Amino acid sequence: MKTIYITRPLPEEVVAEARQDYEVVLRRNTAPLSQNDMRHALREYDAVLPTLGDMFDAEVFADVPAPRCKLLANFGVGYNHIDVAAARAAGIAVTNTPGAVTDATADIALTLMLMSARRAAEGERLVRSGKWTGWHPTQMLGMHLSRKTVAIAGMGRIGQAIAQRCFFGFGMKVMYWNRSPKMMEFDVERVEDLTEMAAVADVVVAAVPGGAETQHMFDADLFHAMKPHAHFINISRGEVVDETALIAALQSKTIGGAGLDVYEHEPQVPEALRVLDNVTLLPHLGTAALEVRAQMGMMAVQNLQAFAQGKPLPNQV
Repeated sequence: MKTIYITRPLPEEVVAEARQDYEVVLRRNTAPLSQNDMRHALREYDAVLPTLGDMFDAEVFADVPAPRCKLLANFGVGYNHIDVAAARAAGIAVTNTPGAVTDATADIALTLMLMSARRAAEGERLVRSGKWTGWHPTQMLGMHLSRKTVAIAGMGRIGQAIAQRCFFGFGMKVMYWNRSPKMMEFDVERVEDLTEMAAVADVVVAAVPGGAETQHMFDADLFHAMKPHAHFINISRGEVVDETALIAALQSKTIGGAGLDVYEHEPQVPEALRVLDNVTLLPHLGTAALEVRAQMGMMAVQNLQAFAQGKPLPNQV
C-alpha cells in the first residue's frame, strides 16, 4: 500500500477516507512544515497532502533530486505556496480543491463588507469595553451597502459568487476587472483598468489568485484613487496587497475602511494595522466551516485515490 503524509490535522472522516487507499501518517502540529520537514516528506512518502503555508519552493525540490513523492494533493484552491513548475520538473504532480471553497469564501467577503461598512467590529469592541453609553442618532454612523457600487477584481468562481450575492442580495451595481470577460446571468460591467474601476466604487473586493503576477496589485496608487468613504476587502491572498500602503491609506483616512481575512506576512499582522479602528481583521476564516473543510479534504482525497489507482487526476494544476 502506498504511503501518504498529511501535514495538518484534518476532519476525521477525511483521514478515514484516505486510509482506504493509503497508509496514512498524520502530523498533529498545526504550524506549517519547515523546509527540512518538506524535504523529508518528498523523500519518504509516495504522496503528500499539504496546505497553506507549506512552502514547497524550487529550493526544496532542488534538494531532493529523486523524490519518492509523486503527488502533492493540496488542501485548498490556492496553490501559490507550491512552485508548480519546479514540482513538475521533479516529476511531481500538483492538485487542488476548486469549487469546494467558493460559497464559504464568498460569504466571508460579504461578512467583511458588512462589518467594515457598518463598523461592526468597532461597535463590538465598544460594547465589550463597558464604555458604551447607549443609543443616540449619530452614534457610529457607517455606510449603507444597498444599491451601492461594488468593484470586484478577479471574476473566477469566488468573484462570481460575491457578485451574485451583491447583486441579488443588496441590489448593488457590479463592476469587475478580469483578464477575460465572463458571461453572467445578471447585469455586470467589465472594466479594463483596475485603478479606474476602484475610483468609482463604494466597495473594492480583491478576489484574484496569489502569485508573482498579482503581487502588490493593490498599491498606493489604487488606494489614493478610491473614494474617501470607500471600503477595501481582501479574501484572496495577503501578498496581492501592499500592506504598508494600505496601512498608510487607513491611517490618513484616504479610504473609509478595510476588511481583511488574509495578510501579506501571515500570520504576522503589523501592530500598525491591529491598532486601527477602521479595519476589520479576521484570522483567515474564508473556509472555516466543518462541512466545507470536510468537502475540501474529500476532494483532495479523490485526487489521491485517482493517483493510487493510476487514473487521471480530477483537479491537476
